[in-house]
Order: sequence, then structure tokens, then C-alpha cells
Amino acid sequence: MPKKNLDTLSVNTIRFLSADAVETANSGHPGMPMGMADAAYVLWTKFLKHSPGNPKWFNRDRFVLSAGHGSMLLYSLLHLTGYDLSLKEIKNFRQLHSITPGHPEFGLTPGVETTTGPLGQGFATGVGMAMAEAHLAARFNKTNRSLIDHYTYAIVSDGDLMEGISHEAASLAGHLKLGKLIYLYDSNQITIDGSTEISFTENVGKRFEAYNWHVIEADGHDHEEIESAIRKGQAELDKPTLIVCKTTIGYGSPNKEGSSSSHGAPLGEEELRLTKKNLDWDPDAMFHIPDEVKTHFRSTVGKGEVLEKSWNEELEKFRQESPELASELDTMLSRSLPENLEELLPVFEPDEKGLATRKASQQVLDSIAAHIPSLFGGSADLKASNLTGLKDRGDFLPGSYEGQNVNYGVREHGMGAAMNGISLHGGLIPFGGTFLIFSDYCRPAIRIAALSKIPAIYVFTHDSIGLGEDGPTHQPVEHLAALRAIPNTLVLRPADANETVWAWKTALENEEGPSLLALTRQALPTFDRPENAPASMVQKGAYILKDASDGKPEIILMGSGSEVSIAMDAANELISKGRKVRVVSVPSWELFKKQPDDYKEKVFPPSVTKRVAVEAGVTLGWKQWLGKDGVVIGIDRFGESAPYEEVYKHLGITSENIVKEAMKLLS
Repeated sequence: MPKKNLDTLSVNTIRFLSADAVETANSGHPGMPMGMADAAYVLWTKFLKHSPGNPKWFNRDRFVLSAGHGSMLLYSLLHLTGYDLSLKEIKNFRQLHSITPGHPEFGLTPGVETTTGPLGQGFATGVGMAMAEAHLAARFNKTNRSLIDHYTYAIVSDGDLMEGISHEAASLAGHLKLGKLIYLYDSNQITIDGSTEISFTENVGKRFEAYNWHVIEADGHDHEEIESAIRKGQAELDKPTLIVCKTTIGYGSPNKEGSSSSHGAPLGEEELRLTKKNLDWDPDAMFHIPDEVKTHFRSTVGKGEVLEKSWNEELEKFRQESPELASELDTMLSRSLPENLEELLPVFEPDEKGLATRKASQQVLDSIAAHIPSLFGGSADLKASNLTGLKDRGDFLPGSYEGQNVNYGVREHGMGAAMNGISLHGGLIPFGGTFLIFSDYCRPAIRIAALSKIPAIYVFTHDSIGLGEDGPTHQPVEHLAALRAIPNTLVLRPADANETVWAWKTALENEEGPSLLALTRQALPTFDRPENAPASMVQKGAYILKDASDGKPEIILMGSGSEVSIAMDAANELISKGRKVRVVSVPSWELFKKQPDDYKEKVFPPSVTKRVAVEAGVTLGWKQWLGKDGVVIGIDRFGESAPYEEVYKHLGITSENIVKEAMKLLS
């Protein structure tokens, strides 16, 4: 068969696998896969470096379908090119327990690099992948071995480019001169509500040129133009590339192409038949893959095996020539932590004056930076406040990528999604800092990390009304509750410097999702650990910090973070009144919930029903630990602008108030 005809047949196979799956499911988005099939075909058959037999081969090109609603485009490509995704799963699109969900999910479907669907997330995640590639290449391509050398590609949509996160991520990528980032923009000018003329009329190309991107326009159905554009993108080393592909949504549909009716609903049985006739396809054939098309696509498997074998040979030569550097690379690729990590961590002596947990966090980073080469992170323009700098590790800068300190600028949402991409890329442990109040800006990226089990670490400082004079706009009250509500998210709010050390250790060891450290601006007393429980108990989530002398308390005081020391003061006052008191530090609800029932009952004996919880935030959720007689002291309102001691007193977060409530219960 002439190549041109094979190309046409192959592209139409992609179109109709996608449309048939949507029709069978009676749910989905057929228009985007039909419109972008040409561009995706050229990218996947002429450029994409991957190995379907080993989707995790490290030096593969990364492909992100940011327009995740068009998931059937990706599933069709994965099936056709030989990934472990059967035709049965294509037919089970959007069905219970299938591995072809409505939007791509990382960890579920082989070959899916990241979870997409919430628009803009894939765009920004891809930027993180390109950052990781640039950094690792700068560190390890120091000989004649180009071990880290791949592109990050994505298909992005009008919706992606409308979302605010794309602005943040595009600005960052352009600033960093990420030349190995190439995005194909599906410019079909249609959204769910209709033509983009009603809401999105900016000049996208000019916008991206202003971001310092290389912008190319191409007919999204002309294979030669698409191929030429991608080659030009690869040749541009100092700018990311946006290829504006002019496409027709629902391509080939006689009555629905170019309209929103093909965007978010099946074509319909009759329209699908008409479309197949229009594109010279058997109208009665469902999920048909011509033999010559299968042979053509499956050649990718062999090509991938050759690429991977060649890379493995280069890696082995690298190990022989540069054993120390190779050992460091192996450590980073396996995400290994030092065996003596605990010995590297600082230990803080008892100190009534103490220090802020954000400062304790800085000392942790100073202690481990030289011993964990995979650490890579920074702050959203708050390094001096978050204290997230890695000592003597250099800055990750435009065109100079070896440094491990990242300056994200005031781009919290972009930072969060980039951290996801950095983690998914592999080889690096990303962390990022901002104020806890701005976790709202990070939340969609945190949710994707939780859903995808992406280990990214957030350093959220200024975690309460304790930041004082900046006032209620910057004082988080609802944020701990909101973050704890996200499934598979580890929230850690340490009560003193030594708890902070163990919170960091716990976060570094957590490979099952995001870890969030909530840290104080104000100084907290450092507890006497020989007298009280060891700080390693942080890993239990909640533990008995101070107990009644006979281990049989009549009342339990509990709290997290900065309020634990207030509870300790209240406990001492109650003890002076002859009361038997237990103080429980609760740095992590999530970890405590995972403990065996006998441990939970040891910390909170069912017989001790008089309990007081205290936290400088909304009270939502604390009742689960209080039993029938317990009370919670919190802040179900916004804060105030004043010195933090005055704000705490004004809002009742004091030892006096705890004693008052405790005595009410005891009486």
C-alpha cells in the first residue's frame, strides 16, 4: 500500500477506535480525538522515543495529554503501538473496573504519564517534567555520554490555555528556556459552550511569544506541515515550542464537525455511520483495525527495544567510566534515602524559648542537603520566609540547570503542578514552599498528587493566626481542615523542633502521595524528650506526650502544632489543682487513623470521656477524637490583625481557656 494511503488508513483507525469507544460507552468526547488524530499520528510514529514493552524506560520521551477529555486518542495510540492495553479495554471505555477511565489516570493505564482532565494540570505538569530532564541532563551528561536526553511533548487545548495555571506554567517555562518542551495546541476554537468567539479571542501565539516561547503555526491535518513544525521545535534549543495546530473538531462528521455537538457527547449511531462512509470506512465495522495498520503501528515495539538496549549499553559504559557519578544516578533513580538518615538529622535540646518550626525545618534541610542528591525544590517567592533553601546546592537558572534550588516566583499553582511533573519524571524528590493560606492556590495540584500517589512535599509555613499582624487575609483558619479532607494526603503539623525533624523524615519516606508540613512563624518551646515521649512518635500520628503519674488520666488534652505547648501549660495548671491529666500531640490525623485499634485505645481510652482538643483553626473534624463528652477549642471565624499573642488571647486559644473548659467537664 502506498505510504500516503497507509497514513490515511492509520489516522482513520485512530479516529474510529476513539469514536466507536465513545459510542459504545454512550459517554465521552469524540471530537478532539477525531480532530487531533493527524497531529498525534505524526508525533507518535515519526518522533516519539518510547518503548511500549517497558513504559518506564527512563530515557523515553514524555507525552502528556493535557486535553484529558480526549482520552480515547491516547488509549487508541497506546493500544495500536503495542502497550499492554487490550482491545477489550478499549471496548470497556468508561466502564467500572476498566483501565480506560473517562480521563487518563497515572498508575492505572500503562503508558499514561500523568493524570489529566482538570484543564491546565497536564500543561503545567509537563513543565515540571522538562525541568527534571534539564536538571538531570546538566548533572549527568558531563562526559560524552548523553544519558538524559529526551523531550517532553503534550497536546493542549483551548480550555488548557484559558485556565490560569497555564499562564503561570508557560511564564515559568519561557523564563527557564526549556528548549526540550514541545506542545501541540489543538486550536479547534470550540468548547462545550460553543465557539471560542464567545469567550476566548486573544492572540494565543502573541501571548506565548511574550512568554519567550517559540511559536509555529501549522495545518493540523497536513502531515508534512506538522512534521516540519516539530523539527523546527526540536531545533530551537533556548525556548519551549508551541505548535498552533489549526484543526477541525469532529473531523469527517458530515453534520457535527466544527461544532460543539461533537465535543462532549457521542456522535450518535447514524452520524457515526455517515462519518465512516464520508471517510471511506466500513460503516458497519466497529473497533476495526486493518492488518496493515496493526503491522505499521506495532513496529514501534521493536524500535523501542532497540532504543532501550542502546541506552542500557551507554549506561553500562557510563558506570565503568564514571563509577561515582553512576552510583549517584542509581541512587536518585531508585529514590533511595541514606541508610543513616536518622543519624544525619538534627536533635534539639529542651528549650523553653525554643524556635519556630519553620526554622527547625531549615536546619533539617541544611543537615540533609548534601546527603540526598535528589532533593530539588524551593519556594513561590518566599524562600526567606519559608526557609526552603538548600545550602550550597546552587540555583536552577535559565540555561544553567545544575542547581537544586528552584525559584518558582509567585506561581503557587504552577509550582504544585510542576512538582508533580518533577516527581513523575523520576530521579528527583521535589519540595516547594509557600504560606499555608496559599495552599488554596496549590489545592488542585495537591489533589492530582493524592489521586495519582505522587510523592511531592509541601512546606506550608505561617500556619495559623500566629503570623499576627498580616491579619485575616494571611491567617489560615479553614486550611488544615480542607487539606485533611483530601483522600490520600498526609498532613503533618509538628508541635516543636524535634517533631519537625520527624515530620520531615516521615515526608521523605512517604512514596504514596503528597506530604504537607504545616509550620509556624512564631517560636515554640522545645519539649524535654527524656521527660516526655520521643519525637519519633510523630510517625504514629498521635501519641501521649505527657501522662498522669499513674497512667490513668481523668481528662485528656489534645492538639496539634503550636497549640500543643499551650495544652501542656494548661495541663501543668490542672495538675497543680490535683487533676490527673494526659496530653496527646496529634501531628497527623492520617497516620493515626492507620494505627491498630489497640494503639488508638491506648492513646484515647474509651473510659476517659472527658477530653479537650485545641487547634488554632476551624473545629471541623476534631469531634471524631473527642468522644461523647469532649469539647474543642478552635476558631470558627476569621482572624485579626495584631501581634500574635494578642490575637491568640482575643480568640480564646489560651491555656486559661483550656483550663476553664476542662474544669467544666471535670465538675
